[in-house]
Amino acid sequence: MTENKKPLEGKVALVTGGSRSIGAAVAKRLATDGAAVAITYHGSPDKAAAVVEAIEAAGGRAVAIRADAGDAGAVRVAVNETAETLGTVDILVNNAGIALGGPIDEITDADYNRMIAVNVTGVFVATQEAVRKMKPGGRVIHIGSSMVRYAAFPTASLYTLTKGAVAGFNRSLVRDLGPRGITVNTVHPGPTDTDMNPDGGPVSKIVGPGMAIGRYGKPEEIASVVSYLASPEAAFVTGADIVADGGFTA
Repeated sequence: MTENKKPLEGKVALVTGGSRSIGAAVAKRLATDGAAVAITYHGSPDKAAAVVEAIEAAGGRAVAIRADAGDAGAVRVAVNETAETLGTVDILVNNAGIALGGPIDEITDADYNRMIAVNVTGVFVATQEAVRKMKPGGRVIHIGSSMVRYAAFPTASLYTLTKGAVAGFNRSLVRDLGPRGITVNTVHPGPTDTDMNPDGGPVSKIVGPGMAIGRYGKPEEIASVVSYLASPEAAFVTGADIVADGGFTA
């Protein structure tokens, strides 16, 4: 009988930056849906281990791979290690990202280069390496930001630049991968309770009044959108920018 088969059973997912916040929630949700999951992490080994333990305790299979998302070589190694350890890569979730802000005339070259390395180059390299292993039915899912639609506060121009690059990459990539049966989509979270932007933190005091549903999002709510895009039900969805922001940019 197959009625109880999980939608991602037999699939392998790689979630970059999967040790905390949205990445951790995505990894756990994809595992719940039946996928074997690899996560990358850089500075949070204990949190990465906790994600793996949680997945395994629930009967899933997971592995944590140390890789700086801003190091192209390390990203390539992580993708290949995922394939070697778990068999292939069917689903890539480009979640790893950082936010280094400030007024445009005060942003340093070092911060600019680091942001581009993690938020843009890391996404490109992970995608390039992963699609070399993907078969028809593969999924590439980027985590963007609702900031590309509405910048609610100053000092975020560099962050928005990088997320805008991801949105453009998403739209063009569908033409390369569509004929191969691989879909490409971006989820743009709005204000979500994460380590980078906690509910009750300084940013929430600015953006909170603009939330149509009156609260911050939860990482698990973003993970549910990713879960749909990774599933067979989303086979006809590609090139989409899906905004999950509680009506913040409505």
